[in-house]
Amino acid sequence: MPMSRIIHVRNLDIPSQTPLQIKYCDSFLCRLRGLTFRAELSQTEGLLLVQKQDSRIDTSIHMLGVSFDLAVIWINSSMQVVDKVLAKSWRLAYAPKEAAQYILEIHPDRLGDFEIGNKVKFEDV
Repeated sequence: MPMSRIIHVRNLDIPSQTPLQIKYCDSFLCRLRGLTFRAELSQTEGLLLVQKQDSRIDTSIHMLGVSFDLAVIWINSSMQVVDKVLAKSWRLAYAPKEAAQYILEIHPDRLGDFEIGNKVKFEDV
């Protein structure tokens, strides 16, 4: 199993002052655990859940076991933001309005860092 890797996620349309240090999460177990039972999340960290292809079903998330709200950004295989939501803790399910391949889960204060239609880039740290 590959070691966890940290990447930067950059919005090419709205450059952020503070880069996001994101854990790249492409294994089943990493995606399954997500941010459940974690105490908190800093403003500069988050998780990128990676699926094999664009899908609405496979990129649906739940917030059961997550004790804090999250900004959730859905990104398709063309690296474009297709949806975003402020996901409330302990809610059953959220699904993107359009198919996505990536689910970016970050601090709720960072929701405004991304808008639908923005192009993003993933960079190795």
